[in-house]
Amino acid sequence: MELLEELELEPHLVHPSRCKAIASARLKNDKVDARTLAQLLRADLLPEAWIAPQATRDLRALLRHRASLVRLSTMAKNRIHAVLADRGIRQQTGLWTGIGRVWLAELELPPTQRAIVEDYLALLDGLAEPITRLDHQIATLARADPRVQALMVLPGIGRLTAMTLVAEIGDIGRFPTARKLCAWAGLTPAVRNSDRKVRHGHITKQGSPWVRWILQEAAQTAKKRPPFADTYAQLARRRGRSIATVAIARRLLARCFHILNQLEAAPTGEGQTGCARETA
Repeated sequence: MELLEELELEPHLVHPSRCKAIASARLKNDKVDARTLAQLLRADLLPEAWIAPQATRDLRALLRHRASLVRLSTMAKNRIHAVLADRGIRQQTGLWTGIGRVWLAELELPPTQRAIVEDYLALLDGLAEPITRLDHQIATLARADPRVQALMVLPGIGRLTAMTLVAEIGDIGRFPTARKLCAWAGLTPAVRNSDRKVRHGHITKQGSPWVRWILQEAAQTAKKRPPFADTYAQLARRRGRSIATVAIARRLLARCFHILNQLEAAPTGEGQTGCARETA
């Protein structure tokens, strides 16, 4: 993308699933694909996706990098827990605090298990510094963004969740309705219509997996608080807790849409986000 922009060429980001629906071919190779894309572009039928500005792409990369490091840290902690459980050792609370680390260091373990624990502890120590640095960097960016502050009024949405939603959604003006945003995030059920029969399946899981992941995390807290607690309880009794949690995530995203849409429509100086709208 950056190379095309440096060469002053206009980039086009093609929506893969829609393009496949329009121009599915039995013979598929680079030459055929290039000819098909050129013909669609010439006829103004190329299904294009939104190209995020460079600032938005950088913010996405920053947040995804932090999430990857946190997942590595969680994996290391889980492996240490597994080693202790395998030895039948009852773990104390606060294993990663100062007292917990001293307890781990003094714990009697066979040489192999001790080496595994020490390696994962070293990995945790190595990850702590970049995660802390990224947290400070993200906090600085969040304070300067009115969209983040506005989203944080919703239950279950903290600074990192709000920053992830802002980065992944980008320009809220791309979505005419809250339902369109939820469909883009893959949080709406698949629908199959035949004659007068309508069948609703599981959620489509299309769009950004980061949005679905962060909203699922936020929904775990939001479903216990008003105004979502009663709705969650009713849905959980009828459809089960998993489906009810997904429904709360979808409702959270719909509320995010209205908040961001109001900020986008606000006059300059009264909550204007300044998020440039860019289409291919």
